[in-house]
Amino acid sequence: MSGRRRAVFLDRDGTLMEETFYCSDPAKVRVYAGVGQALRRLKDAGFLAIVITNQSGIGRGLFTEAQYQAVHREMLRQIGDKLIDATYYCPDLPDVPSTRRKPEPGMVLQAAADFGLDLEQSVFIGDKCIDIECGRRAGTRTIQVLTGYGRERECGADRVAENFPAAVDLVLEP
Repeated sequence: MSGRRRAVFLDRDGTLMEETFYCSDPAKVRVYAGVGQALRRLKDAGFLAIVITNQSGIGRGLFTEAQYQAVHREMLRQIGDKLIDATYYCPDLPDVPSTRRKPEPGMVLQAAADFGLDLEQSVFIGDKCIDIECGRRAGTRTIQVLTGYGRERECGADRVAENFPAAVDLVLEP
């Protein structure tokens, strides 16, 4: 489907920012070095940047949606202005059937419909196997980063990168 837009789908915790156990405090947000610059490179190459994140802490009652939004705003502040085009999050618990909770592709498919995306020309970048499986089920290419939980398990991604800026290098290579 030429003419449709390309996107890079991004896991949040462990990919863009340090993994923090059910992060509910904006003071604990630490965006990895180089993330903002790497996102700028993606944007300059014509990719949309879309965050796809499970947030079962909301469903578990560990933090509120308002706390999630405060963490999200702080992450966006640290990343830089207008570098993330959209964010989709799922508060569903792991043991509740859900078409949106990763590894299910519901959030990616919703983003594709909302933005007119070509999933075959898009990429999912994440640190966990559920991220890689979500991208695979949605029909994107996949890159596993070795930050967050990425070093704990090989997930069968199309490519593997040391960190998010290195993953962007892979996305943009000719």
